Amino acid sequence: MNRRLKKERKKIDKIDQQIFNLIKKRTIIVKKMLILKKYRHQIVDHKRNNEILLKLKRKSIQNKIDPRITKKIWKSMISSYIDFQRRNFKKK
Repeated sequence: MNRRLKKERKKIDKIDQQIFNLIKKRTIIVKKMLILKKYRHQIVDHKRNNEILLKLKRKSIQNKIDPRITKKIWKSMISSYIDFQRRNFKKK
C-alpha cells in the first residue's frame, strides 16, 4: 500500500476514535433527556430537527463542506437516536 495513503488512513482512524467518543458522550446525554420525557410524543421534535438541519446547511456552506454529506450524517444520527429513545422509553 502507498505510504502516504497509509498515513492518511491513520489520521482518519484517529478522527474516527474521536467521533466514537463524542457519540458515547451524546448517548449519555440522550439517556438523561429520555428520563425527563413524560410522554412518547416528546421524543420527536420536528421543529427542532428542521432548525438543526437548516443551521447545519449554513454552517457547512460557510466551512466549504458539501451540505449533502453533513445533512445525511445528521439525519442518520437524529433518526438513530429517535429509534433508540423509542426502544427505551418507559411509561411512567
